[in-house]
Amino acid sequence: MQNENQLAILGRGLRKRYADVVAVDGIDLEVRRGECFGLLGPNGAGKTTTIEMLEGLNQPDEGSIQILGLDWRSSDQEIRERIGISLQETRLNDKLTVHETVRLFRSFYRNGRDPDEIIRILALEEKRNARFEKLSGGQKQRLAVACALVGNPDVLFLDEPTTGLDPQSRRQLWDQIILFRSDGGTILLTTHYMDEAQRLCDRIAIVDHGKVIALGTPDALISMLDGANVIEFASEPIIDEARLAALPGVHTAQIHGDHWWLTVDSLVSTVPAVLAEIERQNARLNHLSTHRATLEDLFLSLTGRELREE
Repeated sequence: MQNENQLAILGRGLRKRYADVVAVDGIDLEVRRGECFGLLGPNGAGKTTTIEMLEGLNQPDEGSIQILGLDWRSSDQEIRERIGISLQETRLNDKLTVHETVRLFRSFYRNGRDPDEIIRILALEEKRNARFEKLSGGQKQRLAVACALVGNPDVLFLDEPTTGLDPQSRRQLWDQIILFRSDGGTILLTTHYMDEAQRLCDRIAIVDHGKVIALGTPDALISMLDGANVIEFASEPIIDEARLAALPGVHTAQIHGDHWWLTVDSLVSTVPAVLAEIERQNARLNHLSTHRATLEDLFLSLTGRELREE
């Protein structure tokens, strides 16, 4: 457990229920100052509800929250002055231009940043005088992040900030997140993109069914898998599980839809064994691929679901 003075975000025993649905079920979170912390999980896992409670947009049914050592119940205005928020979906005034929107959000803070600087670093200069309703989805997303940054926050909440962005825009936003962190800022990030999480996050919590089911650095989480490599294949008919589990170097064998997912030590020794087993059972190979184990593989191993499943 960290010294509370070293924490930017502290959540204890957070619970939230909607009628008969438990969205968040006793989550504890500690985010260190100057850290980029990721929340990963599929839709419905409780990520957005958790981040909304931390942002002060939603009240927990149970539990306590501190932001920069301050409590929402007694210091809400001071906290709002020191955080920036980019929601999963942001609706801004359709008739305001990009510059007018960023300038408006700057006016909410005593110690904000220059709107023109923020527009430049979010690559929105060409759209400076364009109305919100005329922007593309990616441009609207970048504008939402600009509004979160213009208050010069100490803590930045980003809920799936790169959804809908093209690859170049994603990379530009990554650069700004890295720069914000290097200047001492703290980031809480939710994302569905594994490359994003591995590139940006110092630590990650994997959330499923309202609970944290794994926590650690990206490398430490991946090392939780028994095998360092993954083989995925599909065949007709489907190969017997017991036969696959008995092949050399296979640690786990799970079937998802019509394809098998195996964690293994060595591709060199296990791939030929898989192909030989398919031939022994007079099956036809429809697909085979291999890769190094990733965070998404860990999530699949822990939950039996892929990260981006609806």
